[in-house]
Amino acid sequence: MTASSLSVPPRPLAGQVIAVSGADQGYGRLTAAALARAGASVALIGQSTETLSSLASRLEQQGGTAFPIQADVTVVMDWLSAQERILELFGQLGGIVHVADRRTQTHFTALSEGEWMELFNANLKSSVAIAQIIARRLTGTWLTLIGPHLDDTDVQVWPQRGALEGLVRHAWRGGVRANLILPARASSGDETLDAPVSDTVVALAASGLAHLSGTVLDVPLPDVPKLRVPEMPYL
Repeated sequence: MTASSLSVPPRPLAGQVIAVSGADQGYGRLTAAALARAGASVALIGQSTETLSSLASRLEQQGGTAFPIQADVTVVMDWLSAQERILELFGQLGGIVHVADRRTQTHFTALSEGEWMELFNANLKSSVAIAQIIARRLTGTWLTLIGPHLDDTDVQVWPQRGALEGLVRHAWRGGVRANLILPARASSGDETLDAPVSDTVVALAASGLAHLSGTVLDVPLPDVPKLRVPEMPYL
């Protein structure tokens, strides 16, 4: 299925508490801001305390509700600690957006075991662990994964995408509503260019699509304009 910009009414997520991993950069930062603008109370989870605090302050100034939590979600105990903090503050956790898009510039033929395990832990192990914790402890909490970008076609990416697709398509067997978003490319850092990703996350979080589960959404994105280097005048 292909998704672009899905229209939703203003502040459709008022009353929801949503955790976003990797909120200190890339698509995590983008979607956290979009969810806060849509009315959700957003737990900003990441490893850069300074960046998370700055984002939380900006969102609060814009009328949103956001709070930073430093945690490495590839470590199960870190995630559990963050989750307990959210439940202490709000008494609920409606949904989780987990950014599972770690990539490497190393070609498949040169990829070391250590580099592969880093990718595995960041993208697959963490996703399975979060889904498992939802099934055990957070009945009714939904999970949206943002997976490896479609412009990455090296060999090691395909088993990661395949595993994530299998996870979301069968998560219902464990009582978990899960969906997977596959952006066309890496985040540009420009909210306008990357908006289809955050729009899709917000739409999936809204009550109107609460029935949607097990879906893999390819999200087309506009190309990032190339910077033009001005020509040097002849002397």
